[in-house]
Amino acid sequence: MIQPGPAADASAWRAPEMRARRDWVVTLTEADRAEILAAVGATEDAGLAIHEITRDSFALPAFAARLEAARRDVVDGRGFVLLRGLPIEGLDRQRVVRACFGVGSYFGVARPQNRAGHLVGHVYDLGEDKSDPKTRLYRTNARQRFHVDSCDLVGLLCLQPARMGGASAIVSSTAIADEIARTRPDLAAVLEQPFTYDRKGEIPEGKGPHYPIPIVHRLAGRTTVYFARDFIESAQKRFDDIPRLTPAQIEALDLVERLAESDEFRLEMDFRPGDLQMVHNHVILHSRTAYEDWQDPARKRHLLRLWLSAHGGRPLPKAFEERYGPLVEGQPRGGIYVPGVVPQVALEPA
Repeated sequence: MIQPGPAADASAWRAPEMRARRDWVVTLTEADRAEILAAVGATEDAGLAIHEITRDSFALPAFAARLEAARRDVVDGRGFVLLRGLPIEGLDRQRVVRACFGVGSYFGVARPQNRAGHLVGHVYDLGEDKSDPKTRLYRTNARQRFHVDSCDLVGLLCLQPARMGGASAIVSSTAIADEIARTRPDLAAVLEQPFTYDRKGEIPEGKGPHYPIPIVHRLAGRTTVYFARDFIESAQKRFDDIPRLTPAQIEALDLVERLAESDEFRLEMDFRPGDLQMVHNHVILHSRTAYEDWQDPARKRHLLRLWLSAHGGRPLPKAFEERYGPLVEGQPRGGIYVPGVVPQVALEPA
């Protein structure tokens, strides 16, 4: 059975500690913003498409050192950072996306996020049916439960907040796994066994419509968590050929969510325009509250999203290959690949 992680693991934090600290907020200076704008212009002058941008082509002479420190904090430390004040005001959409992609390239390599192959996602209410199990909830205004995405890192750049609601919340899944191992070792053992997840129609070549993977893993002295209850429950509704959840599994899922929603673990943050939140999916669960939008389409809540294969990412358990693809050291991993779809950058929600 998985034991609690090392006491010194920086990713095993609790919310009161983080509320009392602000070192997880990196506020950009005017010089930082000027470097980003210069890098945007340089990639345009070089004729680079957005998806061709890399950290080598997006030169940030001084700011790069601060971004590298932030990457280490995300990948090897507490598991998250909030970059405050990216230069988006007055820029057209193409330049905003270019800036987001360029800064993200310092954290990892972009991976496609959906069946359309989008390398930059748009978290935006498109009015899709939130009751349909196949709907990806980021395309609605519904509450999103605590979950991970199918990549090492997820970045969210706020273009426009909602009129009301839509608060972001994160928790340390390392700390939650440790708490369950300490207080409910019987349920910790349940979380080490496979749960079946729905692919929601986004099916890679040679794969089926659902896949099994445990929630809690231990590898190379680290705890790695893969949790997305909506996808587990969607599989239960849509497929008759999978095992039904047992009472113990339901109790374990309930406990993870109850701890995640508690004041002891839940850290909330409100996004301002220009905020870029970066979180490490293997040690952080993230969520958002339901929201009410503005009537004016130009003011609707809108976030840009990056899924990244992390530079210097941790080793992952073999079971992750079912979702992440081949786990080859030094090669990008994660994302959603559907046959016949070429990865692309979409400038508008679609």
